[in-house]
Amino acid sequence: MQSIFDAMDGDGDGVLRKADFEALARRWAAVRVAGDEERLLAVMRGWWDTLATHSRTADAVMIDDVLAVVDLLRSMPGAVTTTADMMFEAVDEDGDGLISLAEYQRMIAAWSSGRIDGGDAFALLDLDGDGAISREEFAAHWYEFWAGDDPAAAGSRIFGHVPG
Repeated sequence: MQSIFDAMDGDGDGVLRKADFEALARRWAAVRVAGDEERLLAVMRGWWDTLATHSRTADAVMIDDVLAVVDLLRSMPGAVTTTADMMFEAVDEDGDGLISLAEYQRMIAAWSSGRIDGGDAFALLDLDGDGAISREEFAAHWYEFWAGDDPAAAGSRIFGHVPG
């Protein structure tokens, strides 16, 4: 979880702020074919609002705050499913109902500032081997990542192979 926190922490100060989420959305929009920055900003601001609501302070989120929210998600499968749908739609740039390798790699590049290659993870996430991640595959992996407890599950790689 620390590595995902670090990916969201755009300025590297060890604290998440609304500006970090907006910067992430802009990085993501910059590498996309569609370039729909407003939609990505809305998704990331939604994440910020959720985390800020559960944070000890109104304008900063620490790693412990994120972990507390993750613990809550285990008892809120509906919330995980809702964010999975929003994230799927954000990653599926062309709206064809599938996430291609190129779409997935652009998401990984934006989230990791190019430090992570998502190719190996994509192969694990594409359960039926058809060259795309379906909404159902993505939702199952999203749940494994945020609310599961098996670090070996394919969903633990939804943000690529994160070292450390």
